[in-house]
Amino acid sequence: MPDSTHSDSQIMQDKVSRLGEFDYSFVGAAARIAYYDDFRSAPRITEVAPAQTTEFIESLTTKVYEQAKLGGGSIPYTVIREVTENFIHAQFSEIVVTILNKGDTIRFSDQGPGIPEKEKAQLPGFTSAVEPMKRYIRGVGSGLPLVKDYLDFSKGTISIEDNLDTGAVVTINLVNQKSTPPTTQIPKAFMPPLTSREKEFLLFFHQEGALGVTDLVKLSGAAQSSTYVALTKLEEYGLIEKTYNQKRMLTETGFKIAEAFE
Repeated sequence: MPDSTHSDSQIMQDKVSRLGEFDYSFVGAAARIAYYDDFRSAPRITEVAPAQTTEFIESLTTKVYEQAKLGGGSIPYTVIREVTENFIHAQFSEIVVTILNKGDTIRFSDQGPGIPEKEKAQLPGFTSAVEPMKRYIRGVGSGLPLVKDYLDFSKGTISIEDNLDTGAVVTINLVNQKSTPPTTQIPKAFMPPLTSREKEFLLFFHQEGALGVTDLVKLSGAAQSSTYVALTKLEEYGLIEKTYNQKRMLTETGFKIAEAFE
């Protein structure tokens, strides 16, 4: 009788070996972004040229974010970045990003191996990342869970489907804030005494979603020590809370107060 343990181990080694043959340091094919004003006309197509992996991910994320934002969309840069990094699992094969619903719906498709365990992919700790990928992404199974966490909080949705032949399609959708009723004004009795820096941080969270200390230092130019102090106070006030990977995001109260500052 064959040794099933040895067989499973050999299959895994073969998979890692095949993945290792791909040059993860460079994305050799262009990605396409399709922006639809509506379905009665052809989309506007933008290409993102081949580049070093880190540069390619940054360029694709930035262009998708800019086009969605210009259309009136509200999906944060960090959410788009987390999904974009996921293309590394497909070895950046035949990437198409489709922007719909005036920027509030974004569909990421590829022709890689697909995502068989779609539910597990949205839970922290499940990952198929191998060593060559981890030079460019965290590779700890936190990306899609962070996206789901943000969208759940913001009354948005994420779906993962099989592409037509091979590959995966990840669609993220955020409720258009302009079409929702105005947020109830926060009574002054519940408004904590915030400094200008703390108000600035709340606005960053409102615009970008989940952020870490390093993210806030880059966005604000504040020192790391003062950033920690501000975050501690915002947590004490119940305006932000920790999420996966030591990042923080707005609580429901924090979201309402941040909207009052917009």
